[in-house]
Amino acid sequence: MVDVPTFVIDRAKALGGIPHGFFGSSDGAFQFGYGGPGKYAAVHMARADAANAVQAGGRIVAPHQVHSADVITVKEPWEDTAEGRPVADALVTAAPGLVLAIVTADCAPVLLADPEASVVGAAHAGWRGAQGGILENTIKAMEQIGANRSRICAAIGPTIAGPSYEVDEAFRAHFSTDDAAHFSPAPAREGKARWHFDLTAYCAAKLTGAEVSIIEDVARDTYAEAARYYSYRRASQTGQPNYGRQISMIGFE
Repeated sequence: MVDVPTFVIDRAKALGGIPHGFFGSSDGAFQFGYGGPGKYAAVHMARADAANAVQAGGRIVAPHQVHSADVITVKEPWEDTAEGRPVADALVTAAPGLVLAIVTADCAPVLLADPEASVVGAAHAGWRGAQGGILENTIKAMEQIGANRSRICAAIGPTIAGPSYEVDEAFRAHFSTDDAAHFSPAPAREGKARWHFDLTAYCAAKLTGAEVSIIEDVARDTYAEAARYYSYRRASQTGQPNYGRQISMIGFE
């Protein structure tokens, strides 16, 4: 008898009863990104099945992500195909039955909700997007459809952790002195200074600055937990020609 793989899902207490989930790879059994390895049909089915696991009968809505600070307010779903999806890095909605989805492979997936207003959001926050305002823009977009930032709760899903995210001087130069708390010293390489960058803490600081007071970190490291998550950095360092993506989803009934 063949064992059928099952989803491995992290959920955040901060999001309470809001249907959501941070899906891992289940030791490589599932790959959720159209740009990643595997057959199109398998990826398409995995995405649809994950949406159904979050909310029975839920319709997946996912953007084509480009590390931008752009947000789409979703009123009607679009087809979940590899080509033709709207370009953005965050989605918000007040429409029941939709399951917002983003894919990641080290960047921070951030799920947000105002349960009282029945407004939810999902954001893909790499360092460029977070620096560019993707999280603040998501909160503003949620407010435009009825949310109140004082009620918004946020969960930061599986992300490359600080100890796994070693960066150089050129990377650090993108940040101001106000961001120094998110860098810690790492051993020098070839006489050149190195640091560890805490992307999760950086995103949390952005949320706090946007007056979101309920923030949860699920505390999962995509780089270190190879059996559970895909990692762009790990794939690059091991010479893999491509890399998978995990998926994070949120909706409401």
